[in-house]
Amino acid sequence: MKFSDWETWYEKILDDFGFIREDDEDSAKLLDKVLDEEGYITLEELKENCVDFKNTDKFIVFGAGPSIKKHIHDIRENYNLDDYVLVSADGATTALLEDHIVPDIVATDLDGNMDDLLAANYRHAYPVIHAHGNNKELIEKYVPFFDNVLGTTQSKPEGHLYNFGGFTDGDRAMFLSLALGAKTLILAGMDFGTIVTQYSRPKNPGRLMPADEIKTKKLEYAENLTNWIKENTDVELINLCD
Repeated sequence: MKFSDWETWYEKILDDFGFIREDDEDSAKLLDKVLDEEGYITLEELKENCVDFKNTDKFIVFGAGPSIKKHIHDIRENYNLDDYVLVSADGATTALLEDHIVPDIVATDLDGNMDDLLAANYRHAYPVIHAHGNNKELIEKYVPFFDNVLGTTQSKPEGHLYNFGGFTDGDRAMFLSLALGAKTLILAGMDFGTIVTQYSRPKNPGRLMPADEIKTKKLEYAENLTNWIKENTDVELINLCD
């Protein structure tokens, strides 16, 4: 998605959620500064080291919805994981590690289980870390501990950062996959419903819980952005929830 297309979505998101553009921009500047000091990778390097290395244009994006464990089981039974680039959306990383699967790429705004995010990176998963107005403290505290980081922002990309489109970790992972050349995109654990899991909200007790109003609205945006991909790209998109 070009930034000119994304900006229309972005302005509506700012209005609907009451977010402040300057907060997003300040967080992006911080992430860019940290990456400048600590090191970063480019999109081209990520593609070469991960996608080209696996020699595939087929991707699986793992979300943290209620179906995630069933879909992990089904995928292990029916797919050769070596034929796919595996992209986890933040908290889904925990679900994958529990089943001894290390994703190739993790799309995160750093509110998943930090131990698992770092463990995946230690096991050579590439972190794609996102800056927004609510995670400046997390960026400052944790980004220096990650290696081979690609940085993203939901505001205008500056410096070392990218904006591929997308709002939630899950749909950002989809747009990232498109930017990396995906021709087939399989969605696992992407329910777009009104129930959230402990993988999505690791600090909350209980395995399943009702989504609050903000989370429900975010999932609606994620579904709408997924539909945009279906309608505006040539990618073969398969949602295992369908």
